[in-house]
Amino acid sequence: MNRKTLVNYMGLLGVIAFLSYTAAVVFTPLAYPGYNRLEQAVSDLSAQNAPSKMLWDTLSAPYNKCTLVCLMAVCIFIKDKLNKPLRIGIYLFTAMSWISGIGYAMFPLSDSGYAGTFRDFMHVYVVTSAVVMLSIASLIVIMVGGYKDKRYRSLALGATAALAMMFAGAVGTKAVPKAYFGVAERFSVFAAVGFTAFLGVCLFKGFNGKNTEQ
Repeated sequence: MNRKTLVNYMGLLGVIAFLSYTAAVVFTPLAYPGYNRLEQAVSDLSAQNAPSKMLWDTLSAPYNKCTLVCLMAVCIFIKDKLNKPLRIGIYLFTAMSWISGIGYAMFPLSDSGYAGTFRDFMHVYVVTSAVVMLSIASLIVIMVGGYKDKRYRSLALGATAALAMMFAGAVGTKAVPKAYFGVAERFSVFAAVGFTAFLGVCLFKGFNGKNTEQ
């Protein structure tokens, strides 16, 4: 049995990030009179003029910090471990998380929905586009590496589940009636958060403690 190091324990921060984000999504609407969970996007809760912004910032604070620390610890741990596609995929996913954490903090929505300001344009079209493209690319590369090596099939399955949730959210927001936009959108936002927690658990377990070819 391999002895766990501090880096392994940092994987638990991914679980804390997931719980923090979930708490923000579940409880922040209580501070937003008239907010419709079925219809409205999660990002409306953190809009600059949203009455729920202060509560969102409070509940999501652990999520923002723990996500990046967890993923950086994963990147450190997997150096010279796993196969090349898996490493590249995880590095891309980490880059996406940095862009998400910095980009959405710099350009929060000015109002619920899309008010058309420069900040809203950056939030919706620049930051979100970069996050979506990197998310999809990273998960596909992880799937390639995981299905290539049966010892890491669980990583491929986790990436497949996350990618399926992203596509379900993307397709759902276009296909379902507007009254249920918020339900479909949550599939997408929880995909990345859930996969971060999954990688954190893998780190805690030492990715099964196996090294693979370089």
